[in-house]
Amino acid sequence: MRFCFFCYQSFKLLEELFMEAFSNAVSVVDGFVWGPVMLILLVGTGVFLTIRTGFLPWRNLGYALKSTLSKEARQKKGEGDISPFSALTTALAATIGTGNIVGVATAMVSGGPGALVWMWISACFGLTSKFSECMLAIKYRDVNAEGEMSGGPMYTMKKALKNKTLGSILGWLFAFFAVVASFGIGNMTQANSITSALNETFSIPTWAVGIILTLLSLLIIVGGIKSISRVSQVVVPVMAVFYVIAALLVIVGNIANVPAGIAMIFKMAFSVQAVGGGLAGTITASMMNAMRYGVARGVFSNEAGMGSAAITAAAATTDNPVRQAYINMTGTFWDTIVVCTMTGLAIASSGVLGQVNPSTGELYEGSSLTIAAFSTVLGPLGGWLVSIGITLFAFSTILGWEYHGEKAYEYLLGTHRFNMIYRVIFSLVVFVGSIATLDLVWNLSDIANALMAIPNLICMLLLSGEIAKDMKEFQEVLRKEGKIK
Repeated sequence: MRFCFFCYQSFKLLEELFMEAFSNAVSVVDGFVWGPVMLILLVGTGVFLTIRTGFLPWRNLGYALKSTLSKEARQKKGEGDISPFSALTTALAATIGTGNIVGVATAMVSGGPGALVWMWISACFGLTSKFSECMLAIKYRDVNAEGEMSGGPMYTMKKALKNKTLGSILGWLFAFFAVVASFGIGNMTQANSITSALNETFSIPTWAVGIILTLLSLLIIVGGIKSISRVSQVVVPVMAVFYVIAALLVIVGNIANVPAGIAMIFKMAFSVQAVGGGLAGTITASMMNAMRYGVARGVFSNEAGMGSAAITAAAATTDNPVRQAYINMTGTFWDTIVVCTMTGLAIASSGVLGQVNPSTGELYEGSSLTIAAFSTVLGPLGGWLVSIGITLFAFSTILGWEYHGEKAYEYLLGTHRFNMIYRVIFSLVVFVGSIATLDLVWNLSDIANALMAIPNLICMLLLSGEIAKDMKEFQEVLRKEGKIK
């Protein structure tokens, strides 16, 4: 009996040691895949494609924004499942998430206020990456047996790359990592963010929130892309406008600090030596730190170069892949240049950055920093608004990522017949995420999210000549239509 007890205790000890070692190893890998090499590859690809395409994404940004807001974008013309605007909002549903609230705050604490400038810089080049992956996904999409569009980087790799073996391998890897990421970073971590925010602010039990989230997810997701897009095209614009207005109230309320806040942002973005003080409180950071955290959180927020948005873009009705790619490209603009900027300016002008949270004795960071910033003008209402913002942003991310994961799952199995099984399982996993501790899950899905980018970036670099050619040909179409001079 003693021997059995000894064996049991030894087994438990080994299990704990193994899990600790595994968790540490995963953290190390996570730090590596999101380290300087990956960030250089992501931004570098955007820089290369921007130059290769003659800066057309920048030159045509005005046209793209007008197209996004036009009546035509809400109409179905050409082949596809959903309108151009619905394709954009469904993609935005997956990208506008906790990164816009928590991610920006984390970047400004770890990298200083200057991280916001590097978010903008990475987003500028991310426009071209987002355009490229979406254009290729539409161009090389398939129609499944149900008559639905199926597309994304995996189909581009399989059909467009000259080396078919390489294309098949890259496509399979992308789809596999997309499925893993959909359950982790696109589902459980988002559900956990919602339950944590609502529990802390309104004291609602996590299990109760989990049940409601699961039922809502199931109700929407089982209807497929048309159901998801109907919800997204209402929820995404409403939640973005709601959050931006709240942030503007905070900025206007602290308007006296705005000039100093903006000066501090640019000063700390390009200072070779570590600087701090002023509205940054005890935060001290150098340009390298600002660059590292700004680029990392910017890419994490808008997902430019990751390939995920391209899956949704492939469902759009359009007469030309380039036309829809311009519309989807604006997702990076709305996500980072608009929403992330509002969070960053609200924090920079509030005076709470670098200050100590009285309740914890530690620096404000993450959601608590954003809540503290909003509370300087809105009082307790600020905490409620941020919590509601996190809830809406994270829930929309769950919906958008379901479609990404479903199409990757369909690609791996080679058939659409099991899509409903995926939808049901995905919805039920929302409850698991709502009540579970997710450090290991977050790191594993974070790794999968980064590994999605590698085959996607390789594919875009190999097809950069085709991307540039198609864009330049479409310039003539725009001139004939009188959309550009």
